[in-house]
Amino acid sequence: MTTNVTADTAAPLVEMRGVQKHFGDFQALKDIDLDVARGEVVVVIGPSGSGKSTLCRTINRLETITEGTIRVDGRDLPQEGAALARLRSDVGMVFQSFNLFAHLTILDNVTLGPIRVRGLKKAEAEAEAMRLLDRVGVAHQAQKFPAQLSGGQQQRVAIARSLAMKPKLMLFDEPTSALDPEMINEVLDTMVELAEEGMTMVVVTHEMGFARKAAHRVVFMADGEIVEVAEPERFFTDPQSDRAKDFLSKILTH
Repeated sequence: MTTNVTADTAAPLVEMRGVQKHFGDFQALKDIDLDVARGEVVVVIGPSGSGKSTLCRTINRLETITEGTIRVDGRDLPQEGAALARLRSDVGMVFQSFNLFAHLTILDNVTLGPIRVRGLKKAEAEAEAMRLLDRVGVAHQAQKFPAQLSGGQQQRVAIARSLAMKPKLMLFDEPTSALDPEMINEVLDTMVELAEEGMTMVVVTHEMGFARKAAHRVVFMADGEIVEVAEPERFFTDPQSDRAKDFLSKILTH
């Protein structure tokens, strides 16, 4: 990527300090410290069960934390109520399952949030939705229902739906893991375009090609901890930790 991000030009958009998360006796996150700069793409990778998705989901409080602090755009995460709803409208989330409303058309799925939450008039919301659906390559599907689209198309609709809220930050929790192999690249290509346009993104993924191509930094997690943080080229060619070396040796073919 050609985009240059310098974290010291402004306060980070996301600040995580001493974040811990327990599920009963199991500790899913252990003392997480992480900043995400505005316009930065942070890709979180690691073995299954390492805490990647839990970390992602704490940023918009889909998972509450046990200890520590998380700040988004200079403010502590709200606990509940209207303030939390406002935060979530500013933080787009794309899940591995597409979470579209099956009974609504594609167009209505994308306009629902802007009309109900942002207060846009229907005509304005629909015009913006069509622009975004065109941007992700599915404008011709606007009047169909989710079940009539392929998985890759549904995930691109989910991305358009998040973008319609004009978020400050986009979270992606393994957005391609539920897709057939031939559909993965169409979603990743959309995400690469977003990254190149300067969208702040935290992406949990197993797609190492995307990490190499789009990330400013790779965060490697194992056993609930951040083990290593590095620029993609350095991480993939010269990992510093034994845990990362072992992980890469198993997933990268030479």
